[in-house]
Amino acid sequence: MQLKIMPKKKRLSAGRAPLMLFLCQMISALEVPLDLVQPPTITQQSPKDYIIDPRENIVIQCEAKGKPSPSFSWTRNGTHFDIDKDPLVTMKPGSGTLTINIMSEGKAETYEGVYQCTARNERGAAISNNIVIRPSRSPLWTKEKLEPIILRNGQSLVLPCRPPIGLPPPIIFWMDNSFQRLPQSERVSQGLNGDLYFSNVLPEDTREDYICYARFNHTQTIQQKQPISVKVISVDELNDTIAANLSDTEFYGAKSHRPRPPTFLTPDGNTSRKEELRGNVLSLECIAEGLPTPIIYWIKEDGTLPINRTFYRNFKKTLQIVQVTEADSGNYQCIAKNALGAIHHTISVTVKAAPYWIIAPQNLVLSPEEDGTLICRANGNPKPRISWLSNGVPIEIAPDDPSRKIDGDTIIFSKVQERSSAVYQCNASNEYGYLLANAFVNVLAEPPRILTSANTLYQVIANRPALLDCAFFGSPLPTIEWFKGAKGSALREDIYVLHENGTLEIPVAQKDSTGTYTCVARNKLGMAKNDVHLEIKDPTRIIKQPEYAVVQRGSTVSFECKVKHDHTLIPTVMWLKDHGELPNDGRFTVDKDRLVVADVNDDDGGTYTCVANTTLDNVSASAVLSVVDVPNPPFDLELTDQLDRSVQLSWTPGDDNNSPITKFIIEYEDAMHEPGLWHHQTEVPGTQTTAQLKLSPYVNYSFRVMAENNLGRSLPSEASEQYLTKAAEPDKNPTAVEGLGSEPDNLVITWKPLNGFESNGPGLQYKVSWRQKDGDDEWTSVVVANVSKYIVSGTPTFVPYLIKVQALNDAGFAPEPAAVMGHSGEDLPMVAPGNVRVNVVNSTLAEVHWDPVPLKSIRGHLQGYRIYYWKAQSSLTRNRRHIEKKILTFQGSKTHGMLPGLEPFSHYTLNVRVVNGKGEGPASPDKVFNTPEGVPSAPSSLKIVNPTLDSLTLEWEPPSHPNGILTEYTLKYQPINSTHELGPLVDLKIPANKTRWILKNLNFSTRYKFYFYAQTAAGSGIQITEEAITTVDEAMASRQVDIATQGWFIGLMCAVALLILILLIVCFIRRNKGGKYPVKEKEDAHADPEIQPMKEDDGTFGEYSDAEDHKPLKKGSRTPSDRTVKKEDSDDSLVDYGEGVNGQFNEDGSFIGQYSGKKEKEPAEGNESSEAPSPVNAMNSFV
Repeated sequence: MQLKIMPKKKRLSAGRAPLMLFLCQMISALEVPLDLVQPPTITQQSPKDYIIDPRENIVIQCEAKGKPSPSFSWTRNGTHFDIDKDPLVTMKPGSGTLTINIMSEGKAETYEGVYQCTARNERGAAISNNIVIRPSRSPLWTKEKLEPIILRNGQSLVLPCRPPIGLPPPIIFWMDNSFQRLPQSERVSQGLNGDLYFSNVLPEDTREDYICYARFNHTQTIQQKQPISVKVISVDELNDTIAANLSDTEFYGAKSHRPRPPTFLTPDGNTSRKEELRGNVLSLECIAEGLPTPIIYWIKEDGTLPINRTFYRNFKKTLQIVQVTEADSGNYQCIAKNALGAIHHTISVTVKAAPYWIIAPQNLVLSPEEDGTLICRANGNPKPRISWLSNGVPIEIAPDDPSRKIDGDTIIFSKVQERSSAVYQCNASNEYGYLLANAFVNVLAEPPRILTSANTLYQVIANRPALLDCAFFGSPLPTIEWFKGAKGSALREDIYVLHENGTLEIPVAQKDSTGTYTCVARNKLGMAKNDVHLEIKDPTRIIKQPEYAVVQRGSTVSFECKVKHDHTLIPTVMWLKDHGELPNDGRFTVDKDRLVVADVNDDDGGTYTCVANTTLDNVSASAVLSVVDVPNPPFDLELTDQLDRSVQLSWTPGDDNNSPITKFIIEYEDAMHEPGLWHHQTEVPGTQTTAQLKLSPYVNYSFRVMAENNLGRSLPSEASEQYLTKAAEPDKNPTAVEGLGSEPDNLVITWKPLNGFESNGPGLQYKVSWRQKDGDDEWTSVVVANVSKYIVSGTPTFVPYLIKVQALNDAGFAPEPAAVMGHSGEDLPMVAPGNVRVNVVNSTLAEVHWDPVPLKSIRGHLQGYRIYYWKAQSSLTRNRRHIEKKILTFQGSKTHGMLPGLEPFSHYTLNVRVVNGKGEGPASPDKVFNTPEGVPSAPSSLKIVNPTLDSLTLEWEPPSHPNGILTEYTLKYQPINSTHELGPLVDLKIPANKTRWILKNLNFSTRYKFYFYAQTAAGSGIQITEEAITTVDEAMASRQVDIATQGWFIGLMCAVALLILILLIVCFIRRNKGGKYPVKEKEDAHADPEIQPMKEDDGTFGEYSDAEDHKPLKKGSRTPSDRTVKKEDSDDSLVDYGEGVNGQFNEDGSFIGQYSGKKEKEPAEGNESSEAPSPVNAMNSFV
C-alpha cells in the first residue's frame, strides 16, 4: 500500500464517526524500531572541513545504526583506505570511527586528504560526507628590519601587520611591550586586514613598541611581529632633522598641521566589489584620513539597511549585516565627512549561495506492492546540480530496479518488493559547496505495535493543552483510534485533536478531563492498544507580585513574591536579576516570600524576577529597581564661536543615574588673576547642552560644568581648554568711594579697588579728583597706582568735599564716575551743653534735660550726648581714691534722657558732654541731686536660738540696703499643726534699734513659722521667713512611758492591732476583686506624730514639707516661701533705658516701666487652733 503525507493535525467534530485517525502511508523521517530489519543510517560524522591539531591524535568520526549491524569501510582521496596496513590507524569496535595515533610517531601532514565512510548491511549502504582533513598551521613571522617612522604632527599613517598565512586564519590585535592593548578611537583603529590606521597623528602617538600579534586559536599560540617605532615631531623639529641629517633645503612651513578634507585609506578608488555567501556575516569597511578626524556614515542605495541584522563596528568604520541573504545584494555607500568636506565610496555587494535544502529526502517504509517517492530539492546561487546514488554508487551504474523511476530531483517507486530495499544518496552541488543526504527505502510487512510505554501518567495544568502520546509502527501504516474510560467509549467530542504521529491533544484540559485513555492501532496484519492516564492540576499563581522600586544608593530595598499552587505539587521559588542568577553577594538575602537587597549600589539596578517552578508549570513576575543618584559629570567640553566678549560652550551630559537632569551649572576660572578659584558663570536647563557665555576682556578663561538632578549636584567636569580674551578699557569704576579725614587738616579718600577680573587689561590705575563742595575751586586730580587710598593734606577742619575716583588701564579710561560727598577731618567739640536740669522721678529714676551745642562748635559729625553720673561717697568709703562713675550715651540730637537704676536715699552728681567722630567735648558744670527714701531690702539674716518649752529667741542683722531711715521691724508668726495647717497669725512691732527678741508664752513641742521685715517712711521692705519648734516636757514623756507599761494599755493596743489586721484582710479581698484602696497614700498624707523620728541633740522634730511650696524646711533655713520675693528681683535695669556704659535709651529717651518694689503677700490667717496636737496629747486621748 502507498504512504502519503497527511496534514499536520486533524480536528474531529462531535456527532461524527468514532474518533479514528486514518494516517497516510508516508511519514517524514519515520523511525523504525531497531529490532526490525532496516538499512544503515549515519548517526554521527566529523565536519566536512576538519582542521586538526597536529599535536594530538586524529579522530575521524563515523557512527551508524541498522539491522543487521552495519560494517564500515573508508576511502581516502577517492580510493579504498586499507586501515589494516597502517599500524597507526585503528577503528573503534562496532563503529566506523578512526583513530590515527600521530602522537607516538608519524606526522599530521601525512594524513591530509579527503576521507569518506561507508556503512553497509544486507539492506543497503549509507555514506558520509567527504571529510577534508587538514592540520592547523601557526607559522612564524618572517624576520624583517623595520625602520623607525618619523612624521609630522597631523599626518596620516598606516602601520602594516601582514600576518603569516595560518590555518585557520589568526586573530589580529595590537599591543605594546607590556601586553597592554593600544587604545583605539575614531582617529586610531584596526582594519579588517589587521593594519593599524591613523586618520591623523598626534605627539602622544610617539612610541617605540607598536607590536602586531597574531593569535592562532586552534593551537593556542600567539606570534609577534617586530616592534614598530613611530615618532611624531613638530615642524621645527622636522626642519632641524632635515637640516642635520638630510641637508635638505626644502623646509616645511610654520604651521605644524594643516586642516584637510577626508580621503580614504581603504578601500582604494571610488568603487569596489564585495562577494559574500548566504548565511554568512557581510562586513564592509571604510577608513578615512583627514584633519579634523572624519566621521563615517553608511547608506544603501535604493534601499534601507535591515534593522535587526545591521551592526556598526570599529567606530562605525565597519558595517556588518548578519545572516545575509540574496535580498541584501546591492550598492552600499560609505561617506567620510569633516568640517572641510566629504567623500564617498560605493561598494557593490553580490550575495552568492552554496546549496541549501528546500526538501531533503526522508526515509521510506513501504509494505510489499505499495508505491512511494523520494524527493530531493535544493536551491543556491548558482542553481545546484542534483545527482542520485544508490548504496553509494552513482545510480546510472547501480544495479537496475524495475520498481523505481528517476525524474530529475524525484525517484518514483511502484509496487515495491523486499529486494527494493536500499539506501539512496542525493547530492546537490555548485561551485560554493555541496549537500549530501542519505534516505533509505525499507520494504517490510509488520503488524501494528505501540511504542509508548503502557500506563504512562500525564499530569497537566488546568486550562492548558494536554498531549497524550501514542507512538506507533506498522507496515502497512496502521490507523489510530482513541477511547476514554473503562467502558471504552469512543471519543466523539470536537474538543479533541489527533496528530499524524498518533498523539491525542486536548487543547484546553479541564478537571473533568482526568481519566484513562486508550490508544488502538490497526492494520491488515493485526491490532495493538495501550492505556495512558491523565491528571489535571491547579495552576501555580503569584498572588503578591514584586513592585517597581526607586531607591537611593546605600539604602535597603525588598521585593515580595507570594505563590499559590496545587497542593500535590511542590514549588521552588528562585530570584533572577536581568534574567540571570543573583550576584554572589551577602547583601542579597532571600527568605520564603521576600528578596532583600541591602546597601544598594549602582550595579544593583535592573529587572528582578521571581520565578515559581513546579514539575508541570512555572510562573514569573518582574519588577524594575531603579537606583538613583546624583548625575555623573558632563564630559567632552568644547569651545566654539570664540569672540571678544562671548563664546559658545558645549558638552556631553553624563549618566543621569535614573533621575532626570534638571539643570547644568557652569563655572569659570581666571587662570591669570585667580588661578584655582572657580566662580559661578550661569545656569541652563537640563535639556540644554550648549550655552552662549558672556565674557570680560583680559581674562584667561577655563570652564567646567556640573549637572544637577533632584538628588543633588554632580562632581565638576574636566576643565575646558583655556581662552584668553583681548584687553579693553575698564567697564566700571571703583565702588564704596568715601572721604573722611583722619586728622583735622586732611581728607582720606578710600575706595574698593577693581579686582583683576574687572581690570579688563594690564596697567590698572585710578584717577582721584576732589574739590570743596561749597567753593568755586577747580577739580584737583592725581593718578595713582592700583591702591585703595589717597590722602589730601592741608584741608580746613570738617569741610564738605566732592570726590571722584575713575579707573583706567593701558587701553583707556572707564566711564566718567559720579561724584560723592565727603568731609575733611574732625576735631574735638569746643563747648559743653548748657542749662542742664534734673527732675527726680522716684527713688530709682531721674530725668535730665540740656540745651544742644551749636553745630559749628561741634566741629564734626554729631554722634550724640553722654551723661556721666556718680554717687557721693559715704564716710566709710571716702578714703578710696577711685570714684565709680557711670556713663549713659544718647545718640543723635536728643536733648533729654532718663537715668534708671539709681539707689534710693542717695546723693548724686552728673555732667553732660557732646560727642562727635573725634571724641568728647568739655563737660558741663556738675549738677547735684538727691533721691528720696525707698523701701528697705530684707534683713540680712534671721536666726532662732535657745528654744525652750514656751519660748524662742530671734536674732537678726539689719538690711544691707536700708534705702532710708529704718522706723521699725514687723514680726509675724503662726503655729503649724501635724497636718501642715497654719494657725492664727500674731503681728508684733519691734523698735528699729533692736537686733534680738525673745518670744514667750508659746506652746511646747510646736512648730512655728515666722515672717520678718523692716520698714522705712517709704513702706515695708522684703520679708524673710524662718521656722522653729519649741521643746518637749520630759515629765510628760516619762508619764507616757509609764502609761505604756500598764497591762490594760497593752491589751487595748492588741485589740487595736487585731482590728487593723481584719481591715487589712478586707482590703486585700476588695483589691483582688478589682478595686483599689489607697491606704499607702492616706498614710503618707496623715502621718502619725507618734512615729515621727526625733533628733537626739535638741529633741526637735525632723524635716517636713510645707503645704504651700512642698519644699523641705530645716531649722535655720532662709529659703523664702512662694509668698516672698528675692531682693535681687527688680524692675530697674540700665539696659532697659540707656546704654549704661554702652547702652541706649528708647527713641525719645523717656522712662518706661514701674519701679515700685514687689512685696511678699501677707501670710494667710489660720482657721485652726494654734495648739497643734502633741505626742503626749495623742497618748492622753486613749485614757
